[in-house]
Amino acid sequence: MISREPTLERLATAKSLLLTPFGLDEGHLSRALAEIKAHKVDEADLYFQYTRSEGWSLEEGIVKTGSFSIDQGVGVRAVSGEKTAFAYSDDISEAALLDAAHTVRSISQAASQRRISVSKPKIARSRSLYPDQDPIATMDSAAKVALLGRVEKLARAKDPRVLQVMAGLAMEYDVVLVARADGVLAADVRPLVRLSVTVIAEQKGRREVGSSGGGGRFGLAYFDDAQISKYVDQAVHAALTNLEARPAPAGEMTVVLGSGWPGILLHEAIGHGLEGDFNRKGSSAFSGRIGQRVAAKGVTVLDDGTMAERRGSLNVDDEGNTSARNVLIEDGILKGYIQDAMNARLMGVAPTGNGRRESYAHVPMPRMTNTYMLGGDKAPEEIVRSIKKGLYAVNFGGGQVDITSGKFVFSASEAYWVENGKILYPVKGATLVGSGPDCLKRVSLIGNDMALDSGVGTCGKDGQSVPVGVGQPTLRIDGLTVGGTA
Repeated sequence: MISREPTLERLATAKSLLLTPFGLDEGHLSRALAEIKAHKVDEADLYFQYTRSEGWSLEEGIVKTGSFSIDQGVGVRAVSGEKTAFAYSDDISEAALLDAAHTVRSISQAASQRRISVSKPKIARSRSLYPDQDPIATMDSAAKVALLGRVEKLARAKDPRVLQVMAGLAMEYDVVLVARADGVLAADVRPLVRLSVTVIAEQKGRREVGSSGGGGRFGLAYFDDAQISKYVDQAVHAALTNLEARPAPAGEMTVVLGSGWPGILLHEAIGHGLEGDFNRKGSSAFSGRIGQRVAAKGVTVLDDGTMAERRGSLNVDDEGNTSARNVLIEDGILKGYIQDAMNARLMGVAPTGNGRRESYAHVPMPRMTNTYMLGGDKAPEEIVRSIKKGLYAVNFGGGQVDITSGKFVFSASEAYWVENGKILYPVKGATLVGSGPDCLKRVSLIGNDMALDSGVGTCGKDGQSVPVGVGQPTLRIDGLTVGGTA
């Protein structure tokens, strides 16, 4: 059997799902784009998408919910200066395409009478970071339910204090096709899976929750017994630890953040502030500061959409640009921002492969992929031992940030009180309060244990949600404000 090059294979898959069944071909796409270009616009594109999703949830050994859906459609966009005109339809047809194209071109004045053409088609360069497979088809329904049953059985066997177990499995097969007025044609086939575990433990009338899980861009075979056991161990440990937790102290103190998922603080408090749209408008705390020191020496932050099989990775972004490994902060110096096509053009820089959208019914904007801080040279145990009196935050729950000021509030879901380098007891109710830019400057020790999260992140911005990844090493931050309950 002769196989095609992966980029061509993905393009063929996209055409077979998004064009051929509706009697469309590249000629129809060119005519729609020419219709838009009949008016003076800076950019124009067509975004076709086919998404098949499935989800299962288990509670008390019973399947509580099961869902299956298919969504497909096309978004048509024209950009003139800072203005964007956008139309979308779940009807993929030549008539709908041309109607949407005619609608969005009204964003700009008509061009002079001339023959309108679109650049000669060229296939976008893309990566091959994950398998072109439908993860829903990698396991039958009975096996999916049985997998969730194993999760519950393992969790209940861990400790008699485990009162309730909830497990969920989510799968998505996403195929996109992008056609641009500059002739670029790009496609991607994106698998995505996630397994989640939530445990409620009870002791002397007190109940606490622990959760875990993970996933990425691959099939369900990833969730073997060893991986399931790892998630269960983490969820049960978190619930049992919180049963022993005392009220958290409050005040300004030394805080050590654990590796991996605590990078969500980096994502929220710093990553959003480095997105191009906020900086073009001057509304970010990092606006106009490229080349300046914005963090302590040793702090290097990247946004990397090129990591194999990671939840936030992309072969191409939602504007047809190849994903990239972008250094945002290097040794404390601000090097650049995350860009989509429009903001990059207006700021006079190149796109960074970060043009993302939730679906065909949404416009793209600069969004993070996998955002993380590189490791340093300190052992994590050494960093914890360096705390005279302070907090060791191992895991986080929710949080929020103000992009303009960079101020954030985050709640720690698993944290410990440390004195004289010794972990004394777990604490509950700790919240971290501070400013992203100020927080970066207070980093004093960086661990050698950089880790990425397990594959559970979803980022929200302007009403759109996209899958992302985060990561960091163990970090010591001096003089961070902790809101507590003690």
